[in-house]
Amino acid sequence: MNFQENIRIALRALAANKLRSGLTMLGIIIGVGAVVALMSIGNGAMADITNQVQGIGSNLVTVIPGRFQPGRPPTSAFLYYADYEALAKNMKNVTDIVPSFQRTMTVTYGSSTQELATIATSSRFWVVRSYEVEAGRFITESDRATRGRVAVIGAQTSKDFFGGLSPIGREIKVSGVGFEVVGMLKEKGSSGFGPNPDAVVIVPLETGYDKLFGSAAVIGGKLRVTDVSMSAESPDVVEEVMVQAERILRRQRGKSLTDLLDFTVLSQAAFLGILNAITATLTAFLGFIAGISLLVGGIGIMNIMLVSVTERTREIGLRKAVGATRMSILIQFLIETLVLSLLGGSIGIFLGWSTAMIVRLMDLVKAEVSLDSVLLAFGLSAAVGIFFGLYPAFRASRLQPIEALRYE
Repeated sequence: MNFQENIRIALRALAANKLRSGLTMLGIIIGVGAVVALMSIGNGAMADITNQVQGIGSNLVTVIPGRFQPGRPPTSAFLYYADYEALAKNMKNVTDIVPSFQRTMTVTYGSSTQELATIATSSRFWVVRSYEVEAGRFITESDRATRGRVAVIGAQTSKDFFGGLSPIGREIKVSGVGFEVVGMLKEKGSSGFGPNPDAVVIVPLETGYDKLFGSAAVIGGKLRVTDVSMSAESPDVVEEVMVQAERILRRQRGKSLTDLLDFTVLSQAAFLGILNAITATLTAFLGFIAGISLLVGGIGIMNIMLVSVTERTREIGLRKAVGATRMSILIQFLIETLVLSLLGGSIGIFLGWSTAMIVRLMDLVKAEVSLDSVLLAFGLSAAVGIFFGLYPAFRASRLQPIEALRYE
């Protein structure tokens, strides 16, 4: 019996029990679909995160409170305005250095209300963070000195509140405090993970301390900052700048060389590595869940093939009586299992691709269906079929012709 004939018999056997075959394939369909969708979304998320982080600039060095290390839980701490002052006074090989204090606050315009990241900072923030001013202007040092109630908004904030109208000169309220919009930033684009850099409101640092943040910005009588950002003179001196920043803050915070640090100095490369590690871990965890579905699907295939062997005992006995070998019987049932798993895998691939495209069209993440994910899905389908089909096929091949023909 040739291979084509085996395929034909396998399809005929599956078609004879359409409902049972469909339910058996369901676990494979869900598992393979989940693998393709999750890999596509994970790849897209990593690409988006990489593009967004690189868009901030390769010269950026950021100091944040707490200690963040891959594979270890973060430690909590605070960063103070005095830390920024120490850095501003002593840092070399940097072109700009800016403090920021950020909180999520209620922002309203007319009847529209949103919870947005509100950043209080200095006049060079837009340069350090690689923003561009689309309309109007950015906040100035004069705004800081006078504690002006002026705000610069992100592209998404402008779109949500004002549509296609110019936001310049209009008043928004942040936690009930009125601010005149003096500038709008050019769109940077969101990765879909983490804060959207376009959904922001930026105000002068001193105005934020006085009018918005209150006691939340003060710990032990000292003003807090949520981060300090600086631009290295060139990518070549980024590592040197990081070492400088750590040394200055050790001295400022009274830390010896053997003390555990309560702050983290990050370059864009390090930050990107942490984000990608988090994304990869999440993708792997979800992939494990998808793998469980594949395992359940494989067990289902094994069960249905064992039932099929029992139902077709007389057929097997008749084929052996007319000369069929053990190997031909084993191959026949193994092919049936492979057809079942690969058919379910093909449907699962289409389902996973469709899910990824829906996610992409919804602009959640720019999911990317790669050839690797499709090949992996096909490989998993075939592996499940072979692994869980071997025992039923082996059992069928071991049936004795006389006993099989007597089976009722």
